[in-house]
Amino acid sequence: MKPKIDYTLYLVTDRGLMSSDTIEQSVEQAIQGGCTLVQLREKKASSRDFHEIAQKVRKITSERNVPLIINDRVDIALAVDADGVHVGQSDLPADVVRRIIGPDRIVGVSAGNLSEALAAKKAGADYLGVGAMFATGTKSDAKITSMEELRRIRKAVSLPIVVIGGINRETVSCFQGMDIDGLAVVSAIVAQADVAGAARRLKTLFLEGKGKK
Repeated sequence: MKPKIDYTLYLVTDRGLMSSDTIEQSVEQAIQGGCTLVQLREKKASSRDFHEIAQKVRKITSERNVPLIINDRVDIALAVDADGVHVGQSDLPADVVRRIIGPDRIVGVSAGNLSEALAAKKAGADYLGVGAMFATGTKSDAKITSMEELRRIRKAVSLPIVVIGGINRETVSCFQGMDIDGLAVVSAIVAQADVAGAARRLKTLFLEGKGKK
């Protein structure tokens, strides 16, 4: 049975940007600040290092009862019994990922436009990561998704949507009234001196914008 996911504040890790000494500290502090979902992203690590890191992070997320998503690497996700996998447009297709990981894990897909969003839905995605919404240093080659395109995706696709790319305290308000399900955040959490405080402030701003507290 798939875990019930709260997409409100979706942490995407980045060891190159984090202010904490270790990935475990970064994740733990972010969860303390209210992150509801964690994606472990390790584009440059060897398979062995990725597995070791994933084991450490999995221990923390399990103890905190926060779902863990692995970026791209289906084998790592299965090896550490993660809750799901997130894939981009150049990674394994979502329907292939689904066949490998089975029906009880989450499959997320990055989508920058409506056609990609519709294709992801058809392929069996559980949620969409839409963006990059703004210019971001974490993915310099990312194409920008306009607010109008986000509205088109939201109108056409009923799947949960998290926005990603340049999400911070200054840009959160742009999504008021957009009916999105959460914020996927990298540097505005992990690179801050007070990781937990940064997460807490972002979550509060987002929920206030949705009329919740």
